[in-house]
Amino acid sequence: MRTSPTTVLIVGSGPTGLTLAVDLARRAVDVRIIDKAPDFPRTSRAKGPNPRSLEVLEDLGVIDEVLAAGSAPLPMRKYRGGVAIADADPYAEARPAPDAPHDRPRLVAQWRLEEVLRARLAEFGVRVELGTELVGLAQDGSSVTAALAGGGEIEARYAVGCDGGHSAVRKLLGIPFEGKTDEAQMMVCGDVEAQGPDRGLWHQWFDEDGAVMLCPIPGTRSGWWFQAGPETDASGAPVPPSLESFRRLFAKHTGLPGDLLTAATLLSTYRVNERMAERYRAGRVLLAGDAAHVHSIAGGLGMNTGIQDAYNLGWKLARVASGQAGPALLDTYEEERLPVAAEVLDISAERLRATLEAIKRPGGGLDSAVGPGTDGLGSGYRWSSLAASPGATPRLRAGDRAPDAPCRDAATGAPRRLFEVFAGPHFTLLGFGTGTAPALREAAAAHAGELRAYGVDAGGAGGLADDGGHARAAYGVGPDEDLLVLVRPDNHMGLIAPAGEAGAVGAFLNGATAPNGAALERA
Repeated sequence: MRTSPTTVLIVGSGPTGLTLAVDLARRAVDVRIIDKAPDFPRTSRAKGPNPRSLEVLEDLGVIDEVLAAGSAPLPMRKYRGGVAIADADPYAEARPAPDAPHDRPRLVAQWRLEEVLRARLAEFGVRVELGTELVGLAQDGSSVTAALAGGGEIEARYAVGCDGGHSAVRKLLGIPFEGKTDEAQMMVCGDVEAQGPDRGLWHQWFDEDGAVMLCPIPGTRSGWWFQAGPETDASGAPVPPSLESFRRLFAKHTGLPGDLLTAATLLSTYRVNERMAERYRAGRVLLAGDAAHVHSIAGGLGMNTGIQDAYNLGWKLARVASGQAGPALLDTYEEERLPVAAEVLDISAERLRATLEAIKRPGGGLDSAVGPGTDGLGSGYRWSSLAASPGATPRLRAGDRAPDAPCRDAATGAPRRLFEVFAGPHFTLLGFGTGTAPALREAAAAHAGELRAYGVDAGGAGGLADDGGHARAAYGVGPDEDLLVLVRPDNHMGLIAPAGEAGAVGAFLNGATAPNGAALERA
């Protein structure tokens, strides 16, 4: 049976799929999201969003719920021979900054984050369709037909595979998933119930022949993330994870009674995989999240890279689906995100190497997994055809993440952050200085509905006052300089131009959104 057609079909309802569904739904794009699981998972899996993902979740309107659902990262207590020998807090010196309000990740069980995103999605009238398994894909020049287990079909104009490392979508497309699996780097993982350890700490026991790590799961009374090196049998083969094997590993490496662990779920064996899809798009079907890339868990970048994939894709797919842009705009999704995934593979591999070296030394631990690149704030798209603007400041170029800054509403005097101005599915034009006022008026009139224009110390109602100079400092704009900055819907800069080049704003928007256009051509 073929159901009513939809505009976008999303396969997979993890954080990547839900982020994309929310972003499309808030843009009034007809979307369906399916998952083969019969029930929503109650397992913790990923440990939570990093600072860049928190910015994404703020834009999607769920930041308060996410912060309330989790906790700040906990200090790490390291043990050797069962004795506590060192504490570490890799975020002890971190502080929120005017241009980056989130200075550390948030510990949130994945099931709880998914609940928050599903609730937001339901506000737009969209719900995940459980027990709906994709078994076939066909496409032509105008649509995609998804065949379902049991004989049903869904027709959509576009489909996106957000269905994990074993992606059915990727396999049905025949896209190679190139890379390697390191069988030597193996861990057993699970959610456990435990009594006794201090829930204000992330406990890490290391010795010469293994390790056990326990991190409390926020929002639970006795739930913990459990990680350990695998138990082996007499032949050296790994023992399948179970409550009993977890208890033996716990007793062996901690010196504590194994029966402190009272239950175990999400029993899994983890092997280090470093793989990337050869391409992210095949006609009207795209890949995102683990369906497109998998890597070491070191640095906690897996779920976060997927959330940021979806954030990059959402506005582009919406514009193409609505006829505001030509299909070539979708090519910039792979152009921008595939190099980021390659960089993430390198970062996570380096963080894994550093961690494995650190735990050999007394006092070493998982704090070594935190390092450059793990906050996600440095990722940008300077190489993109959507970053063709030759303009730049001493701090920023087109393609970079657009920083936050505290300002004031020029009319009311009320505090207003730039992230509040950016929030929503629109482009934002910032005009620094009074000389940008004509360009702001022209752009707002010419692109009403898709662009919002704000002067920063530019005079006139509806603008922003940069009393503390934080906005100019964040963007590298001099005190007497007039400058235009166009911010994309995913809060990356598309254009930096002098105040007198108002036509450049229209040229960018026409290039990025014209029905027959692709990316803006390089000058």
